[in-house]
Amino acid sequence: MSYLQSFRERIALNDYTGFLKLWEEYCYSDQPNGAELKQILLDVKNSDLAIPFGNHVSRIIPLWREIQDPYLRHEVIKLVFDLETTNAEDLAEIAYLYLQEKYPEDPLFEEKLKLIGLRSRENFQGAISKYELLSHIEKGKFVFHTAGWGTGEILDFSQVREEMTLEFDFVLGAKQLSYENAMKTLIPLPDDHFLARRFGKPDLLEKEAREHPIDVIYLLLKDLGPKTAAEIKEEMISLVIPDEEWTKWWQTARAKLKRDTRILCPENLKEPFRLREGEITHEEALYKSLEAKPSIEDMVQMIHLYFRDFSKAQQNKELTSNLEIKLQEFLLDKTLSDSQKIQLVLVLEEIGHSKSLPLLTPLIEQSKNLIDLVKSIPIIAYKKRFLSLIQKTLKEWQELFFTLFLSLPQNTLRDFLFHELESNVSPDLLKKKVEELLSNTITYPFAFVWYFQRLLEKKGHIPFSDSRGQLRFFESFLILLDHLDQSVEHRDLVKKMVHILTSHRYQLVQQIMQIASHAEAREFLLLSTKCRQLADSDIKIIRSLAEVAHPSLKDTTASSADEKPILWVTVEAYTEMKKRIERIATVETIQNAKEIEEARALGDLRENAEYKAALEKRSRLQSELKTLSDQMNCACIITKNDVDPTKVGIGTIVECIDSQKKKKVFTILGSWDANAEKNILSLQSKLAQTMQGLKVSDSFEFQGEPYTITAILSIFT
Repeated sequence: MSYLQSFRERIALNDYTGFLKLWEEYCYSDQPNGAELKQILLDVKNSDLAIPFGNHVSRIIPLWREIQDPYLRHEVIKLVFDLETTNAEDLAEIAYLYLQEKYPEDPLFEEKLKLIGLRSRENFQGAISKYELLSHIEKGKFVFHTAGWGTGEILDFSQVREEMTLEFDFVLGAKQLSYENAMKTLIPLPDDHFLARRFGKPDLLEKEAREHPIDVIYLLLKDLGPKTAAEIKEEMISLVIPDEEWTKWWQTARAKLKRDTRILCPENLKEPFRLREGEITHEEALYKSLEAKPSIEDMVQMIHLYFRDFSKAQQNKELTSNLEIKLQEFLLDKTLSDSQKIQLVLVLEEIGHSKSLPLLTPLIEQSKNLIDLVKSIPIIAYKKRFLSLIQKTLKEWQELFFTLFLSLPQNTLRDFLFHELESNVSPDLLKKKVEELLSNTITYPFAFVWYFQRLLEKKGHIPFSDSRGQLRFFESFLILLDHLDQSVEHRDLVKKMVHILTSHRYQLVQQIMQIASHAEAREFLLLSTKCRQLADSDIKIIRSLAEVAHPSLKDTTASSADEKPILWVTVEAYTEMKKRIERIATVETIQNAKEIEEARALGDLRENAEYKAALEKRSRLQSELKTLSDQMNCACIITKNDVDPTKVGIGTIVECIDSQKKKKVFTILGSWDANAEKNILSLQSKLAQTMQGLKVSDSFEFQGEPYTITAILSIFT
């Protein structure tokens, strides 16, 4: 498709003059490419150039006559008449003769010519498409509504009244459309079209998607065009594959897509999957990718993935020989970094050439920073292979492995490192290193959580796998969960930690409480209440499990379990929040309802950004209203009697000095009144909790800085 890219460049620049000049050149071509011509017309139809181009599109008619493929011939002439705006007499005659030839036995031929404007010949734009739709009108046939109603099925029709009754995806109840309106908004769908099958026979499509996922994805791309992974999910989730099964289904399908020769997989998530212009072998695809002269890292990645996905490729001696020659040439480059050299040697080994491995021995022995070298290798399998070479080369490899075990984020590599350490070092040294991990939980959170899970799985006799060790790790686990609460970097790790606590009906908590002493169980309860990532329901369940194991805890927790948390507020904050609740419940909710209706009227709800934004706003308003209403039920206005100026607590103003004798003043109020810029702290904040209960002259430390309290006042003084 030599011209297509040039046309697309001019469309993107809105260069109508350049586009028209290229079109004139294209119209004088000798050999028409039907697929290319169809795509050019589709692209311009969906662009701002469509209307002015309508005066010139008919110049392609002579070239169109040379197209041999019946399907492409029909698609091109249909697009020509969709675009034309001249309504010239010679075009009318072309349309008439074409339709007469294509539908020779149609008993309603003249009536349809009248409906599409070819009888009067005054306005027959879209004549071929409109005639095709009118010929498609039968009970049980499917159509697509371009203004947002989605896929529809024809339930009934009347040639006399020139109207039909349909049922659509996105509107309730049957809808009636006149033929005139139908020709403006409906596109006929063949019975085997993806949308028709999804609407008419969803169970059969789901069955096929489970048995032959790639065939269904191919059908989707063929009928709907290139789609990203997110767009494929949007078209299929719930309607074809249930929500809860999507992730597993897509992982299976994604692995098979890499091996399919009909579909071109994108390099990143933002790019679409698309059908190949013609089927090519995976070997040809690899050669084509290498011809683009990728970087060393990209080239190594391509070759590694190819041999990983196609294990029999090593039997192709011609392929492996060609790759060896190419890779050996790169190894001669003296400007290579150590990381690039390592990757080239390891990919050579992977394709069956291990003679270059000795090149890595001096590199390992002379390197001053092997840790950074390991981290610079992007492929996990190569990291492991390089670590094995380090293990064979260096006597002091254990310390390197320990350091990497603590600092690397990938758990797959951590499994490998710990297995080697466990198998090759003394139990005392291993225990010493794990003790180091336990003492530096906050420094190595990923390694700590990994080891804690290993303890729970009870795989082998590893350090601290006994009851006392599990209790120590559980205490550190809760402390770490509280510490990471506000860390954006560790958001996924925090979610994982919460899942560890709550999975299998809180099985971990139940096991820990059964081996914990009364004092330890009570301490665990206190620590869990500080973990803000745990919901109130989680805390209640943890408390109940502790009480089952230690009934005496029930007396000490019963009163606090029944009490609702108090939200301290000033009169001003209470008044403001009450106004906010009233505004959400009246003004903003009503405004949002109007926004939703206005956005809905724009049609095509799947591509309607205004509609999606309005729905998201409704969700935010409902969530905020519920949160504020729940908090209002717990609100308690601070009075003079609630403030004790002899110690830090609610309603107090705390004056203190730091190590440099600089004075700082903090006011302790509830979360509604908190204002960091004015040094007004929420009672639930970490700093306020650190100071709570302290008196004048008491000292405390926060974020490594010592402070001494010099005065405590009441906000009412």
